Amino acid sequence: MNKYLDINPEVKEAIENGRPVVALESTIISHGMPYPQNVETALNVEKIIRENGAVPATIAIIGGRLKAGLTPEEIEYFGKKGPEITKASRRDLAMLCAKGEDGACTVTTTMMIANMAGIKVFATGGIGGVHRGAETTMDISADLEELAQTQVMVICAGCKSILDIGLTLEYLETHGVPVIGMGTEDMPAFYTSKSGFKVDYKVDSPAELAHFFKTHIELGLKGGILVGNPIPDEYSMDPEVINPAIDKAIEECNSLGIKGKATTPFLLAKVKEITGGDSLESNIRLVYNNAKVAALTASELCK
Repeated sequence: MNKYLDINPEVKEAIENGRPVVALESTIISHGMPYPQNVETALNVEKIIRENGAVPATIAIIGGRLKAGLTPEEIEYFGKKGPEITKASRRDLAMLCAKGEDGACTVTTTMMIANMAGIKVFATGGIGGVHRGAETTMDISADLEELAQTQVMVICAGCKSILDIGLTLEYLETHGVPVIGMGTEDMPAFYTSKSGFKVDYKVDSPAELAHFFKTHIELGLKGGILVGNPIPDEYSMDPEVINPAIDKAIEECNSLGIKGKATTPFLLAKVKEITGGDSLESNIRLVYNNAKVAALTASELCK
């Protein structure tokens, strides 16, 4: 085991006994929403995973230690400290461990630490991807590279709709990452259930999804798979409301010269402001939905 890795005793016992475990990221706690709503949401996500037969493992870096599974007290700590915590991607791991600092795990680092711990299923909100205008800025999320090399299933509500979804799917295709639609042939667009872009394959149940991933593992295929799980219809936002809000947020982001890892938190906060908080409620609900599907899939995978 990696000498920098601490596995929560409950999570470790579940892994050793072949019980289902679902990884969760910590950036959504520190950078995704304000305190105390962030802590409340994180604890609710863990509760949903337990209710659906799996053990939650929220992943973070605390004091230079890679944590696979946080205690409620550690989640509270993360929620209160919030954006002061470094948003950690692959390039940041060694430095944070060397300096004994905290790090909020993105999709990339959650996949890495989950894989170290032996956790194969990960639920998140939405993945990063190719940003609009990337043909000149080269702003492409490290999430996509991680999906190409780390054998973890990522269940999300699609690409964040602040991104160029078409180019994101092209990038994943180039790197051989299967994109699966849970009950849909249309790639979900985070706040809405349809983007107008097709997934590679459609599955209709957690059992079918688990069978697909088990075959992927048994074949020894490099990399993970991405699952697009649409936001429930009752929480989906009207495209005529959310799309102009996203366009306005991107315009302001560009005018302010915001780049790199600061881009996504700025855009999500601005979209929330423009929509009067409606986008945050949708964000929370889609995470809950992804957690449920991930727990059911992890349970099927263990069978």
